[in-house]
Amino acid sequence: MDFIEELTWRGMIHQMMPGTQEQLKKEMTTAYLGIDPTADSLHIGHLVGVMILKHFQRMGHKPIALVGGATGMIGDPSMKSQERKLLDEETLRHNQECIKKQLAKFLDFDSDAPNAAEMVNNYDWMSKFSFLDFIRDVGKLITVNYMMAKDSVKKRLSGESQQGMSFTEFSYQLVQGYDFLHLYKEKNCKLQLGGSDQWGNITTGTEMIRRTLGGEAYALTCPLITKADGGKFGKTESGNVWLDRRYTSPYKFYQFWLNVTDADAEKYIKIFTELSREEIEELVRQQAEDPGQRPLQKRLAKEITTMVHSAEDYEAAVEASQILFSNKAGETLKKIDEKTLLDVMDGVPTFEVALQDIRDGIKLADLLTDKAAVFPSKGEARKMAQGGGVSINKEKIADIYAPASEDMLLQGKYILVQRGKKNYYLLIAK
Repeated sequence: MDFIEELTWRGMIHQMMPGTQEQLKKEMTTAYLGIDPTADSLHIGHLVGVMILKHFQRMGHKPIALVGGATGMIGDPSMKSQERKLLDEETLRHNQECIKKQLAKFLDFDSDAPNAAEMVNNYDWMSKFSFLDFIRDVGKLITVNYMMAKDSVKKRLSGESQQGMSFTEFSYQLVQGYDFLHLYKEKNCKLQLGGSDQWGNITTGTEMIRRTLGGEAYALTCPLITKADGGKFGKTESGNVWLDRRYTSPYKFYQFWLNVTDADAEKYIKIFTELSREEIEELVRQQAEDPGQRPLQKRLAKEITTMVHSAEDYEAAVEASQILFSNKAGETLKKIDEKTLLDVMDGVPTFEVALQDIRDGIKLADLLTDKAAVFPSKGEARKMAQGGGVSINKEKIADIYAPASEDMLLQGKYILVQRGKKNYYLLIAK
């Protein structure tokens, strides 16, 4: 299996330095990809690079994930209009450990295979430099003329940004370039991978290696993922879609992929899964025959939710997504955790009611009219209940004057009320 051919049909190559494919065919090659450790979780914007590392290892090569502890303290000017906040070492170390746990779901770090993945942190070697050592030993390797020619620098200095550019950010490409030189010397790392916005920084590294050691080093970048409508990939109204369930529940994660457009699904399933070309072509054919069944989105959501979380989380997300549409969801409602319940009910009208009223056995008719305006009147509530149109936690209620009880509370505080086929209300007992 050829790494470049695999990435090419998946649409995952933007630019590549001449000789890269020949190098990969010649021998097991070590490559690294830099990951910004500004948070203690990756988000789906990182996944393109992570999948490239996964394919790289699958093809028999050795991947290195570089956590940019030093570069994270500086801030990359590429495609940014302003400087970022700088992090302290303790935060960076915490973030690094969290990121490694997530990467371990994609990469083999623990086996004794010659191409087992490694994680390194550039803070470990950059922190040993004094300022004088750095400008003497590294600063002289690349001319200012070379650095000024980079797009990331030119854009910031051309007036497109009102912020200008600090010396700290200007020096970023020297630090990233030195990372490549260091890994070339210490780990025989001959290839750097990254997003298309990193091309300038990566080629600074290959230039350093050429000038100082006369060595051959290579670069490969992937395109920055966009949506078919030109919108930003991976952003929702509530922000990034994270891999950590503390920030994005498996249910919301699953829903994100399930709800992408047909055009995006066809592109994303190549990038974010390991499905073969034949399997994907068959799914595309099925989608064209019956778009309403959405086989591409369903398979994409299954593959990526299982890979990032687990098969159990995927099954639970599918079950949870049926709650509002299935009449047999009562058991599921009792099982799901609070965060998933609230995610499923996102956008459903909510009412706060007194927990004591529930404990005292308030009549449902009073609860759903006087305490929460689910019905305008008790008469209407009674009529709808007699017609089978009222459910509590997905179970039909025939007697609207029956007492409420603590047994009705989901997670000890919620009651889901359904009025008719499509109207839902969430009562929160406090």
